[in-house]
Amino acid sequence: MSIAPIIAEVAVRQPPARAFELFTSRIGEWWPGKTIGARPHVAIVLEPRAEGRWYERDAEGDETQWGKVLAWEPPHRVLLGWQLDTSFTHNPDFLTEVEISFTALADGGTRVRLEHRDLERFGAEAERIAGMIRPGWQEKLDGFAHFVREEEKVS
Repeated sequence: MSIAPIIAEVAVRQPPARAFELFTSRIGEWWPGKTIGARPHVAIVLEPRAEGRWYERDAEGDETQWGKVLAWEPPHRVLLGWQLDTSFTHNPDFLTEVEISFTALADGGTRVRLEHRDLERFGAEAERIAGMIRPGWQEKLDGFAHFVREEEKVS
């Protein structure tokens, strides 16, 4: 069974290098809503290197793993290994890929494109999981675009 990848996109008015930096180093500031940790997150971290960790940290300092960084190619691409299984629990033996690309636009801005693929790895739950996370990815990117607009106001 093959499940179509989830694709979400936004355009922001920052060049790729700045968009990449804001997306990756300040992800915890623009990621809206509840995450998978037992308590609300105070930080979401992408360690800036291939084989880095992808996790959240709560106010008590407890970390909840989400996955890992598979490729770190600033300012154009970051490839993440989503290691959350069908119960949204970290499973180091499970992996789907989330690729985020940053493409320069003619107006000086950047198209940010997210593709979550390999969803068939969720097995019998693939359609259900895809249906749950599909709207969430666009919501996350919309939150990022809003964050970038707010950053422009203070710069």
